[in-house]
Amino acid sequence: MSTVSEAATARQTIAQNYLELDEDGRAWIKGANTKVIEVALDWIAYRWNAEEIHRQHPHLALPQIHAALAYYFDHQREMDEQIEQSRRTIELMRAEAGETFTREQLMERLGKV
Repeated sequence: MSTVSEAATARQTIAQNYLELDEDGRAWIKGANTKVIEVALDWIAYRWNAEEIHRQHPHLALPQIHAALAYYFDHQREMDEQIEQSRRTIELMRAEAGETFTREQLMERLGKV
C-alpha cells in the first residue's frame, strides 16, 4: 500500500516527464507548445475527458493530457484564480473597447461597400 508521500512523489515524477514551468511559473506540456491551463479549460468548459481532449487536440498524447489534468487538480485553486483574473481582464478590455462592428459596418466605414 502506498503512502501519501509516495503518491506525491509519483505525481511529481510524471509531471517532470511531461510538463515544464516557464520563467513566469506557467506550466506547459513539454514539446507541445500548449499550456496546462488550456487543457484544464477544455475540461472546465466542456467536461471533456482525456480521450476527448486527445480527439480535439491530436498533437497531445494521452499521457501528456493526463499529466496536465493531474497538475491542474493539484493546483486547482491557483489555476482557477488565474482563469478568473483573465476573465475579468477580458471583460474590462471589452468594456474599454466600446462598440464593436460587423464586417459590413467596417467596410461601409471604409467606403468599400
